[in-house]
Amino acid sequence: MDDSYKTLEGPAEGTYRDKGSRFLAFGFPVKNEEEIRSILASLRKKYHDARHHCYAYRMGPAGENYRINDDGEPSGTAGKPIHGQLLSNNLTQVLVVVVRYFGGTLLGTGGLINAYRSATADMILHSRIILRLVEVKMRLIFPYDMLNTVMKILKEESLSPVDAEYNTTCSLVVYVRASAADKLSGRIKMITGLHIDTLKMDD
Repeated sequence: MDDSYKTLEGPAEGTYRDKGSRFLAFGFPVKNEEEIRSILASLRKKYHDARHHCYAYRMGPAGENYRINDDGEPSGTAGKPIHGQLLSNNLTQVLVVVVRYFGGTLLGTGGLINAYRSATADMILHSRIILRLVEVKMRLIFPYDMLNTVMKILKEESLSPVDAEYNTTCSLVVYVRASAADKLSGRIKMITGLHIDTLKMDD
């Protein structure tokens, strides 16, 4: 199971110039569309005097959710080449915004495509790319007298609880690598009195 993906470690910047026009590329690791909207609003406010704020993003471990936006540039000349660089570098959970300051000379379709592609490529060149794991969030529920049994299983699976409640009925939350989730679930379900639930990542 492919349960890892490449993304940016942190924000990164790149630039490109052509015939007086300046293209400022900004890359961000992102978790959700709400974060994307916030970043776009912040950049529009900071670079309010720019002619265009074109962008593309990929979301999901396989980049299955994506969007491109030309922001007034001719169709296919901005968002698509930005997205193309994300595809070429196999990056996901990433937003790239390219801010253009018009230099007074039209670049033409080919010139625009090259400019947005080159600005994005320069940003990626100046970024740090990391590998992240796809994880599943799980909650284990069990009576207190089974605590030692549960902790033994977690130790054997190299897992540490991130949230725990120790009462008559105990509850432990763990993050499990996606490829190992079925194995853990199978072990738990074989033991009477132990229960396991899969949670949404934002629960």
